[in-house]
Amino acid sequence: MNFILFLGISYHITLYHHPRPSSSLSLIFDMNTLSSTLHSACPPLPRAASPWPAPKCHARFHRVKASIAVEQQTKVALIRIGTRGSPLALAQAYETRDKLMASHAELAEEGAIQIVIIKTTGDKILTQPLADIGGKGLFTKEIDEALLNSEIDIAVHSMKDVPTYLPDKTILPCNLPREDVRDAFISLSATSLADLPPGSVIGTASLRRKSQILHRYPSLNVQENFRGNVQTRLRKLSDGVVQATLLALAGLKRLSMTENVTSILSIDDMLPAVAQGAIGIACRSNDDKMAEYIASLNHEETRLAVVCERAFLQTLDGSCRTPIAGYACRNEDGNCLFRGLVASPDGTRVLETSRVGPYAVEDMIEMGKDAGKELLSRAGPNFFSS
Repeated sequence: MNFILFLGISYHITLYHHPRPSSSLSLIFDMNTLSSTLHSACPPLPRAASPWPAPKCHARFHRVKASIAVEQQTKVALIRIGTRGSPLALAQAYETRDKLMASHAELAEEGAIQIVIIKTTGDKILTQPLADIGGKGLFTKEIDEALLNSEIDIAVHSMKDVPTYLPDKTILPCNLPREDVRDAFISLSATSLADLPPGSVIGTASLRRKSQILHRYPSLNVQENFRGNVQTRLRKLSDGVVQATLLALAGLKRLSMTENVTSILSIDDMLPAVAQGAIGIACRSNDDKMAEYIASLNHEETRLAVVCERAFLQTLDGSCRTPIAGYACRNEDGNCLFRGLVASPDGTRVLETSRVGPYAVEDMIEMGKDAGKELLSRAGPNFFSS
């Protein structure tokens, strides 16, 4: 299928992209980031094969008059899914697409669902640690703007990237079933964090991971500006830039790359990020049809756990500068068990708390808030700058 894209006022590009059968791909970008966007659409996978056949991309450029269409789509998509362009983000978008196609017959037709890649601030700035870039929504803002501008119909996010306050006129009524929340240890020279010699360099872009690593293993050296997608980080590890790294096991599973895992850290050893392993799907608040489509995919147990964890995060007013971890799950009695953590960036102080209560939305929101208030009180005003 042939989709036409318009770039600014003077160019358009026709992109043929077949990441899986019966799918089409459109891109939103500006001319300054054209080459990097096309690279994102066909990223290399150095350590493991993609779960789908390698994409084939061929681009043709045409000079056209401003705002004049020279070709048209052969069919208007019923749903345009907005997503980042990393292999993991695309895997999550395709998972969403496949679930929609399986649940709604009209969406199973060829061309009914279109994937739209949008480059975010976090994708563009790769030379700085996330904590230094500042702001919230580093991986979601541009996608949310496209949603509000009706350039896409739904947005697929990694929930750990979603700010605690959603943009006005948007809702997030759906979480897909949660993947494994644990972190994976990956190294070519050691079997675990404890096995690394003093002075070993561990790469991570997460202050949460850095603070918990240094709290338990202060002799290790954590390189904070270890940015890039999964494939990029594994390549850096292979090149000897670091001796080890930690990655979310959920992402490795979604990419079918678990063969790279050396060992898996327990929840006790590394409490996960709030909403780690959860996918969220948003739409405009006035779009009842899209809300109905995506609500049909919602996994309520996951949604309630995410609500609890985000209530905790919101109470702490957490950002990329704040080492915060939180995890809610159903225990053996069917109740909610919540564990929360805040840490000083250097790992010298770690404060933890836990709660148990009914697995019901109001109770779980209150648990998250109460846990956050406790840790704020215990931490004091200068805790995060220590």
